[in-house]
Amino acid sequence: MAEPLTREDGIRLVDLDITGMTCASCVGRVERKLGKIEGVEASVNLPLEQARVSVPAGVSDEEIVAAVEKAGYGATVRTPAHAPTPAPTPAPTPAPAPETAFVHETDGISRASVRDPDAPAHHDDAAQAAHAAPSEGAGHDHMAHTPREAVLRPRLIGAALLTVPLVLISMVPALQFPHWGWVACALATPVVLWAAWPFHSAAFRAARHGSSTMDTLVSVGVLVSYGYSAIELVLDPAMTAHVGGGMEEMAHHSLYFETAAVITTFLLLGRWLEARAKREAGAALRALLDLGAARATLLPSWDADPAAGVERTMPAESLRPGDVVLIRPGEKVPTDAVVLEGASAVDASLLTGESVPQEVGPGDAVTGATLNTSGRLVARATRVGADTTLAQMGRLVADAQTGKARVARLADRISAVFVPVVLGLAVLTFLGWLLLSGDMAAALRAAVAVLVIACPCALGLATPVGLLAGTGRASQLGILIRGPEVLEDSRTVDTIVLDKTGTVTEGRMRLTAVRTFVRGMDGVSDASVRETDDDDLLALAAAVEAGSEHPIGRAIVEGAREHGLAVPPVSDFSSTAGGGVRGSAEGRQVAVGRTSFLEAELGPNTLTEAHRSALADAEAAGATAVWVAVDGRPAGILSVEDTVKESSAEAIARLKELGLRPLLVTGDNAAVAASVAARVGVAAEDVVAGVRPEDKVEVVRRLQCEGAVVAMVGDGVNDAPALAAADVGIAMGSGTDVAREAAQITVLGSDLDQVVQALDLSRRTLHIIRTNLFWAFAYNTLGIPVAAAGLLNPMIAGGAMAASSVLVVLNSLRLTRYGR
Repeated sequence: MAEPLTREDGIRLVDLDITGMTCASCVGRVERKLGKIEGVEASVNLPLEQARVSVPAGVSDEEIVAAVEKAGYGATVRTPAHAPTPAPTPAPTPAPAPETAFVHETDGISRASVRDPDAPAHHDDAAQAAHAAPSEGAGHDHMAHTPREAVLRPRLIGAALLTVPLVLISMVPALQFPHWGWVACALATPVVLWAAWPFHSAAFRAARHGSSTMDTLVSVGVLVSYGYSAIELVLDPAMTAHVGGGMEEMAHHSLYFETAAVITTFLLLGRWLEARAKREAGAALRALLDLGAARATLLPSWDADPAAGVERTMPAESLRPGDVVLIRPGEKVPTDAVVLEGASAVDASLLTGESVPQEVGPGDAVTGATLNTSGRLVARATRVGADTTLAQMGRLVADAQTGKARVARLADRISAVFVPVVLGLAVLTFLGWLLLSGDMAAALRAAVAVLVIACPCALGLATPVGLLAGTGRASQLGILIRGPEVLEDSRTVDTIVLDKTGTVTEGRMRLTAVRTFVRGMDGVSDASVRETDDDDLLALAAAVEAGSEHPIGRAIVEGAREHGLAVPPVSDFSSTAGGGVRGSAEGRQVAVGRTSFLEAELGPNTLTEAHRSALADAEAAGATAVWVAVDGRPAGILSVEDTVKESSAEAIARLKELGLRPLLVTGDNAAVAASVAARVGVAAEDVVAGVRPEDKVEVVRRLQCEGAVVAMVGDGVNDAPALAAADVGIAMGSGTDVAREAAQITVLGSDLDQVVQALDLSRRTLHIIRTNLFWAFAYNTLGIPVAAAGLLNPMIAGGAMAASSVLVVLNSLRLTRYGR
């Protein structure tokens, strides 16, 4: 559950939206600046551009915002999300009291608004108005920070359209024409001054506060390449008047317009891909909140007269604690409630991921957004609005997403030192040559060679090209990886938490065993009692279950058909919600159901110890077992269970080969969990059974506190908070949209084999990226001294830089052969 906005010790928790951050050094600068305020602690999330700040009494929000602005970034205080639901206040007039309801805004934040419960039409109008014109702050989209995807896309497209002809006329002599240099300058100018503006502005902000980032490298490289070329062209306007000159001639008037354009285009591509990932970061929360029921059937006079039957339909978000609601079969439960009347099977798989519906009756709690599958229920609302289980799960996802980002980009960390060193070396080279030789041209040429050879083209390509190659191959394998930060975390994962249902198992009930009781087991030896074999028993049970929509019933019917049995027609069919079904088939009376149902049908003393022992054995084997009675006597037991996927055991063995420790986590009972774990190779001590949705988050956090780097694999809505809290969240494509949106990696199939491939390919992709970065830095480190010594012509430096970029691309393309 999320922390309150004010803790018991008086510490306030303030959420900030921060603009202008581009790298890990930005995160460190903001945290250090906030940390200088006495008693303030801050955790900054770079991908979401947010900060969670612990603020002591006496420190105002204005001081926090001012501190961030002094660090060179923009900051605004977010409107507190998920405020507690206020109690309804009676109106002074006889009119019904207005009530406070919660509207799910587009960014997942609940906002309070006053509504009239007796005007249903106005409820919809109010909801539409809330979405159409939200108050300032309440509807603020925390993903909308510059540079946004919409800002980067036109710059990227424009840069690409101009860079392609620029590179062709600059690098292909056959395409050159008289005075082509001026055309090259015209093509490069908008790329350098407009398309690359996000890099220049970020570099300027960093420089204004005495620091440097990756943007500084990009900006310096682009401006130096462009500026030097422009000066050369202006000083010698006729330098490209003739074409076809040899290397000796070109060495004295080299142009690097294409270098500036290529750097800009490729790095814009990387930033655009990153912006897309940011835009989707809040989708899990929005999808989660959309699961709730839209309408509720209120029984306003039920307490006074349960038989009155007065009904009124209203928006589910307008319910208040204590309201009595009617939930018909096939309807969603509108809010957290307790059953007052009726019995049914409630399908909670949307929230819990478990395939077996929960049997509920009077006194049992039901959760909002679950599905009532069979019986009619009357329930009293216990928690509404921001207090419901669904809203709490939404807060868990939000808190996990806005937690401290562990990943920091390697290039940014190194560039914080690399850039000022390179700039200093360029200045020293210029001064040294000027003092020793007095040749201004030679001094300028050597200094420019230092900057050109240090230009971060290969460095800029190292991550986006490696990422494109790796993620492109991953997509061919049905694996979606969100970004480079995911790769960094996946490399260090040592523990993997597996949700059982839908991940390790099929998530669908199947008939697994039929046990027929022999005559005499219950002490009856009358020869007139008809024998029943396994096929007869299954066919009779399927006959009565054919009229049921319960998942266990469907599994029994499908099992009979898989055995090639003809399902006889049934007559006198009836069902008891939460208990079982009965009917007449082939002239025999058949009943199928749970223990309480069978005892009600046959009498409390009908089941002997031998019968009960047989049921216990079936359940101990990890199955859900139901009784079958024929002609008033217990005839056998049918076992159904969620079957293990064929690929699970082999996949878990491969995970172990990668050095990972697998854990199995499930909401099922311990017997079922232990049975599944034994079949797939998970150690008994690594099984966590009977967990609730919020418990899965605690399992992940406990492992992290023990020093483990955790990957979580799941497919249900209940897995979304744990997927978001894990160092790496992996969602199965067969699962819910919420799980996929909360995860950093999504496998589009339903087998664990793809999870193994996802982790292995992620590691290899990161290895390629790190190799690219190493050689990019090594190239600069080795080339700078040569350039400073005057042994490297700027043109040759440009060629060497281009060669380093080609090597980076070729190294990255190795990933396209993965798994072939």
